[in-house]
Parts: sequence; C-alpha cells; structure tokens
Amino acid sequence: MEHKMFCFQCEQTAGCRACTANAGVCGKKADTALLQDQLTGALIGLARAAAAHREKASENTDRLLLEGLFSTLTNVNFDNDSLLAQFALVEEEKARLGGQDCADYDMNRLWEADEDIRSLKSLILLGIRGVAAYAYHAAVLGYKSQRVNEFVATALCAVGMDDWGMDQLLPVVMKVGEVNLECMALLDQANTETYGNPEPTRVGMTVEKGPFIVVSGHDLHDLKLLLEQTRDKGVNVYTHGEMLPAHAYPELKKYSHLKGNFGTAWQNQQREFASLPAPILFTTNCLMPPRDTYADRVFTTGVVAWPGTVHIGRDKDFTPVIEKALELGGFAEDRQFTGINGGDSVMTGFAHNAVLSAADKVVAAVKSGAVRHIFLVGGCDGARPSRSYFTDFVKQTPADTLVLTLACGKYRFNDLNLGTIGEFPRIMDMGQCNDAYSAIKVASALAEVFGCSVNDLPLSLVLSWYEQKAVCILLTLLHLGIKNILLGPSLPAFVSPNVLKFLVEQFGIAPTSTPEKDLQTLLG
Repeated sequence: MEHKMFCFQCEQTAGCRACTANAGVCGKKADTALLQDQLTGALIGLARAAAAHREKASENTDRLLLEGLFSTLTNVNFDNDSLLAQFALVEEEKARLGGQDCADYDMNRLWEADEDIRSLKSLILLGIRGVAAYAYHAAVLGYKSQRVNEFVATALCAVGMDDWGMDQLLPVVMKVGEVNLECMALLDQANTETYGNPEPTRVGMTVEKGPFIVVSGHDLHDLKLLLEQTRDKGVNVYTHGEMLPAHAYPELKKYSHLKGNFGTAWQNQQREFASLPAPILFTTNCLMPPRDTYADRVFTTGVVAWPGTVHIGRDKDFTPVIEKALELGGFAEDRQFTGINGGDSVMTGFAHNAVLSAADKVVAAVKSGAVRHIFLVGGCDGARPSRSYFTDFVKQTPADTLVLTLACGKYRFNDLNLGTIGEFPRIMDMGQCNDAYSAIKVASALAEVFGCSVNDLPLSLVLSWYEQKAVCILLTLLHLGIKNILLGPSLPAFVSPNVLKFLVEQFGIAPTSTPEKDLQTLLG
C-alpha cells in the first residue's frame, strides 16, 4: 500500500478514518504498526497450522496465540524488539506443528479488500483481540477454556479466507460475541474464586508521605505479586486507571499497604505522572508514550512494552520497581489529589454478587417507583472533547434513576456526588472492562425476576468505546439480543455503511447525540 501504515482499530484514529502517516495518534510508529501486522499474519499462519495438526497443538500454541493477539491491542506493545521476538516464537511453534505449508497471511490483502468484507473481518479480528485479553487474564490464574482457545484459532483462520463473503463471515462475527460471553464468565470465575467477591468499598485519593508505587492496567495477579513483594518494605502501593476495582476484592484489600487510588483515566497519565516521585508499573494495555520527564520511572510487565524501559519478565521479580520507589522516596508530606470533578474519593465494588445480594431491594425500589430507570453508562475512555457527553449525561440523569458504570469511562464522572436512593448510591461502579460480565448477569437476573426480556426492563445502555475489548463486549451484547444501545462518541471507522445498516436494522444501535435529547428519548 502507498500508506506508511494502516490502522483504524481504535476510536481516536486519524480523521475517524485511519492512521496512515509516520505514526498513529496513539504514538505507535509506522514500523511498529507494520510489525504488528506481520505478527498478526504469522498468528493466522499458526492458527492454520493448529487447525491442520490439532493433535500436535499444545498449551504453548494457545498461549502464543493469546499473547500475540493481546500484544497488538491499542496502547500495549510499542517495542519492535519485543514484537520481533514474539514473531520468532510464533514461527518456531508453527514449524514444530509441521505447518510449513500453512502460509502466513499478508494483512495488506485485508486492508485492501472490499469495504464490507474488510469491515466484517475487522470485527472478527478486533473482537478476538479483546477475547484474547480476557482469556489471557484468566489463564494467568490457571483458568482456561479449550473451546475459547480453539475458537480464537478458528476466527483467525476466517480472517485469512480471501474467498469468503458476507454470508460466511457474518456468523463468525456473531460467534465472537457468544464465545466472549463464555470467556468473560471464565474470567469472572477466576477473579472471584481467587480474590473473593468484590465488596462496595470507598477508595481515597490521598497519597501518604514516603515511598510508593503506582500500578496501572488490569492484571490483578501482577498487583497481588507486587503486594506480596512490597510487604514490610516500607513501600505503599496505589492503583491507577482500571486497577481501581482491585480495592474491592477481599484478598487484595487485606494488604494494609494497598492505600488508595492515584490519578484518573489513562489518557491523563502524561500530565499526572510528569512530576510523580514514584515508579509506575504498567501491567496491561493503556500505556501512553512516556514523556522524558518520567520515562525513567516507567516499568512494564506481561505483554506491555515500550522501548528503553525496564521490563519485568516472566519471573515477576519486581525488585527493580521497589528499589526505584525507595530511591525516589515519594512525597515529603501527605498529598490530597482529586478526581476530574473535584471529588476526593470514589466508590467501587458493585459487582454482580453485591448488587444481586440486594436484588429484592432493587426490585422493590423499581416497583414502588423510587427507581424510575437504570442507566448503564460504561466503556472505554479517550481524549476527544466530545467525551464530555458522558459526564453531562450522568449529571443530568434524574434523581430517581441509578447509574451503573464499569471500565475506565467512569473516570469522567465517578467522583460526582449524586446522592443516594435509599441505601444505594446513585453511581455504582461494577469494576473494570474485564468485569462487563457483572452487568450482563445483573441485567439477566432482573429480567428473570420481572418476567421479561432485558430489552423490556427500565434499563438503557449508553456505551463509550475506545479499543478492541469494547468491540467484543458489544458483540456479546448483540449475541444476547440486547437492542437500542447508544454508542459514542463516534462510530467505529472499521464499520462500513452496509454493515452499520445491518446493525441498525437488526439491533437498533444508534450514535449518541446530546445528553438532553438522549435522556428524553430513553425516558420516554
């Protein structure tokens, strides 16, 4: 292609069309984008080999497919050497399977395909990248699904089928949503059986004096290992971004040096980390290009990588991070930080177990009219000014409505004090994007109690999207038949007009407009 790169997988893509210049809006350089395409093509080759020689496939085959896909998510791996090393391991595994005749796929054939074919294949590819992220998190806790792993390989093979049309690809798109539901249930089981059921917890934003470490990303296992290694070391630990819900898990909150939350959403990290006298550990996606003012304090682990930063390998020895914290010393006095709207604390921990344990009270509140409507306002955050829509929407929700939220989009409004309805705070954080299963389980349980479908509940979904995990969650909602979802702040560049028309006609998906108009429509 004439372009230096081609990438349209995230919401901030240039001109809402594609990043095609020397670097993407996310900071990914053109040569890194090409390496990610090369790695993706090699993963399709490995998937073909695994399908042809299933008797030889192993846990290592599955692990390489998951890690490779996860590495190509937005804001995860910016390091060419790391990507080349992964590519070599994939090619080695393909040779071990005897798949020398299973060619890697040239991704240019996808980017140059008919726009409807490209759109459906992109939904499949980006969707299974999200599935791979969830499967990866479950796998590090020892929870695996052979059905999920085999479907990931099957879906990759579908992306590489140049002679497939819409009739063959559309069922695979919907299957992504079905398999992702199973994968999210597996991750929920992994987290709750390992760390206990989340409990409603208020989390402060004060950073105490002395050495500390800020942990970002989503990987609870990495956080647990860090908490173990910092025990009695005089180093406190603070969460950032999607790690906030960790405070609600009994097996994590028991660590007295897990102190609170620092900062807001991932896209603010360059400003918030600029003068931070502490190291930052990135465990999964949401890494922005570190600025020179703090690059020497950035550490990565797992699939995350940035050239020149210290990477903590599979041994998970966080000694370099701890030593850096002790060297920097932290703040000389306690520092009070605030959220975007000035709040000094936030609540989290309203996962399905917590909400459903009070289901009778929720149902009673709905039946009595104390709760007129429930809004699920969740999803991924980003930097576009139009994302103020979600803050304005939540601020304008009537006092007799509840706002459920999850993922990093909540940082737009989770420090607002909207009061309570009875014993329920009006804003209830259900957790990470990884915890979307909680919202599905609560909605399904309420529908069962009321004897209706989810679509007939006084429940509206207003979702923001940014990257690929949002894609697979959306496909899961469509698989479940959930309709009339509002999606913003813009529609995905990889969805063609014909595919969009299908989604609108079949599921009533609509773009967000203004908070006032959308609230009027949703409340009837």
